[in-house]
Order: sequence, then C-alpha cells, then structure tokens
Amino acid sequence: MMAGDLDAFPNFPAPEAMPQFQADGRFTVEIGTTAGKTILALNNARKPFDDVRVRRALAHAIDRRALVDAVSSGFGTPIGSHYTPADPGYVDLANLYPYDPAKAKELLAEAGVPAGTSFTIVLPPPTYARRGGEVIAAQLQQVGLDVKLAPIEFAQWLDQIFRRSEFDATIISHTEARDLDIYARDKYYFNYQSPEYKALYKQYLEAVDPAQQLALLAGLQRKLAEDEPNVFLYVLPKIGLWKAQLKGMWKNSPIPTDDVTAVYWDEKS
Repeated sequence: MMAGDLDAFPNFPAPEAMPQFQADGRFTVEIGTTAGKTILALNNARKPFDDVRVRRALAHAIDRRALVDAVSSGFGTPIGSHYTPADPGYVDLANLYPYDPAKAKELLAEAGVPAGTSFTIVLPPPTYARRGGEVIAAQLQQVGLDVKLAPIEFAQWLDQIFRRSEFDATIISHTEARDLDIYARDKYYFNYQSPEYKALYKQYLEAVDPAQQLALLAGLQRKLAEDEPNVFLYVLPKIGLWKAQLKGMWKNSPIPTDDVTAVYWDEKS
C-alpha cells in the first residue's frame, strides 16, 4: 500500500498499523463492522464443557476489552450473545459475565474442576484466532486452567472440528449474518442441545408480527447468554484501507463480501 502497488485493502490484517495510514493524506481509513461473531467455541459434548457452570466460568475469566485491545488495537465491539449491534433486535448482553477471575474460580470449584485441569484450544490461521488464543490462554491460566494451543490450517479445521467435532475448544468468527439458526440444529459442531431454544426459534420462524419477532429475537439472545454454549467475545471489525481517490468502497460488511459495483475514481480528491 505504501509503495502504491495496491489501490485498496478492504480487510486490512494489521490494525496496529492504522495510525500510520490515518496520518497519511494519500489514504482513506474506514473502521467499520462485520457480521462476524468471534467466539471461543466449546464442545458441549465433552467434559467439563457439558457443565454450564464451567462455560460461565470461562466467560468470567476472559477480559473481552483487553482481548480486543491486544488482538485488534481496540477495534471491535464486545458481545454477550451470538448477535451483533448492527442486527435488528440486538440486546446488549456484553456485561452479563463481567471479567471476574474470582467468580470464575468459584464456579470451577462448584463444578468440581480442579486447578491444573488441561484442555486444548485449536487455532485456525486468521490473526484474530492466533493472537486471541495467546491472550485467552494467559487469562484462563490465571484461574488455574492449563491451556494448550494447537495451530492448524483451515482444511484441517473444517474436517476435524466442523465436520467431526473432535476438539475441546476453538476460536472462530462466524461471519454469516443473523445465524441464530445454528443453535437450533440437531447437529452442529459445538454440540449445543436445547429443546427450549429450538422451541423458541420455531416460534420466531413462525411469527409474522414485527413486534413479536423482535421480542422473540431478544429471547433467543438471552437464552444463549444464559446457557453460554460458547464464550461470546466480540464483533470482528472491518478495517478498510484504500487510496483517497477511490470512492464507494464498503465501510461495513453486513455479509462476508466486498462489493465494488459502486466504486469509482475521483481524481479531484
């Protein structure tokens, strides 16, 4: 970008470099948002993650704001359920499990999880996963857990985790918009099974009144936050960088794409 070889980098992977570009009039920097719900996904079919107290303990043990600062230089919005602030009917549940290592230790003790319990977080290639794994492992070790990190390639992730559910935990960003349906499926990789959630989601699908739909959306978010099948971390930011003369680039990514149909050059800029 600095050499002029590229006109645009719509999803810039190095947020720590943004001040350099923001201070350079040759470039436009846009910090937007995505549909990417970044989560610490847990295998609910494996011990100790089959116990909601353990899942809540992990949520209390992770400092989401510190995680966002470390992984993406502060760009990103902490969340408390599988939904983003840009979605209709969003409920802010980010503070339901505030950072509280003492509470995390208490819940782990109640669940009979001894200090030194070990598990592995599998990390696919994206920066948010690799950097995030290091931060989360350090935070979980502060509450007595022995966390191992296992970097793998995406083809391995899709086979081992997404297809076969052979994992303890993983960090992944779900970029599909409004994908609350994945928690109502009979089989999905993190093995969350809740008849109550399925019934609530069915009501949502069948609702025709907009007010009822919004109320049911709120109920779905709260049910996920209550059960905490995964630790909901933050919304993946969209860090856009392009030449100042380039206009019409998307600031936000409501869907995982870069639409350039309205992009044009303005040589006067």
